[in-house]
Amino acid sequence: MPDMKSVAFLFMHLLVLFAKSLKSGGAKAVIAENLMLKQQLIVLSRARRKAPNLKTSDRFLFGALSLLVSPRRLSTVAIIIKPATLLKFHRALVKRTYRRLFSNKGHSRPGPKGPSRELITAIVELKQRNPRYGCPRIAYIISLTFGFEINQDIVRRILANHYKPKPGTTQGPSWLSLLGHSKDSLWSIDLFRCESITLKSYWVLVIMDQWSRRIIGFGIHQGPVDGIAAGRMFNQAISGSDPPRYLSSDNDPLFRFHRWRANLRILDVEEIKSVPYLPMSHPFVERVIGTIRREFLDHVPFWNSLDLERKLGEFKDYYNNHRTHSAHFGHSPAKFSQQANEAFVNINDYGWQQHCRGLFQTPIPA
Repeated sequence: MPDMKSVAFLFMHLLVLFAKSLKSGGAKAVIAENLMLKQQLIVLSRARRKAPNLKTSDRFLFGALSLLVSPRRLSTVAIIIKPATLLKFHRALVKRTYRRLFSNKGHSRPGPKGPSRELITAIVELKQRNPRYGCPRIAYIISLTFGFEINQDIVRRILANHYKPKPGTTQGPSWLSLLGHSKDSLWSIDLFRCESITLKSYWVLVIMDQWSRRIIGFGIHQGPVDGIAAGRMFNQAISGSDPPRYLSSDNDPLFRFHRWRANLRILDVEEIKSVPYLPMSHPFVERVIGTIRREFLDHVPFWNSLDLERKLGEFKDYYNNHRTHSAHFGHSPAKFSQQANEAFVNINDYGWQQHCRGLFQTPIPA
């Protein structure tokens, strides 16, 4: 709290100052210098350690009186006042002026307006229906579905401000969801193993197109895999499709069996081996296998080979026709290979399409 005696004293002097300022301009400057010197003596008389003990009222009075003192006399009169004090007072006046200028309801703030309420609602609802979707994928879906060019950083800020996961819920699927032609002729092939709900192991052979990233099909086998089983799984995976000209595989001993090579010769397919002990030379199919595990098999149990084949077929349809891919600038493999531009969806009137029995949901026209 400021010293009441000093404030009253200065208030009386200010009244005298304004009363006499009407008569003489030179007397106004003299009285202002006198008041500034007296206020500095009051400040110096206070208990202090290093710097003068300035209060808010002192800063205001010094700033107001400095406007009345001549600039040539200011450096002589200001004993304890630093230039920073006057500069801070000036900056405070500037900030207050601009705050009052743009704080009225009739004025709008300058700069970008930000995303609309409809766009924020669509992004938040897309995240709520697909909790495992990241910001780049959501940005791709919004751009390709509604026609709004949006950056993943904007999506991240929107989700940080408006998206709140429900407490007590996990990122997995609900119980209802749980129960409930290529341009290039080069395909990639690899195997992975998964376990059923009865803890039986199944081998899955996955084939994908290198150019369009399209999944060609899956071959499933239970038990040890030899040359005959590998050939049967390959024929099962490519059933309904013309075989490629080239097939890329790694250096697994499985792909060295005589029956495996004989099957490729019959189909007139030339096998290309990746670089030994270098997984980066066979990256695309390895990434597809990781996507299948993280986004699907880790959340969907299966009973037997028929159940696994049916569910992998559903994921294949979602992956090829609806899932966004950063390598194709957000387009799905099917849309990228067709090079077709679809009409955008109205953000004020749209619905949701379920995939893999509700595990994934994408916006569609209502």
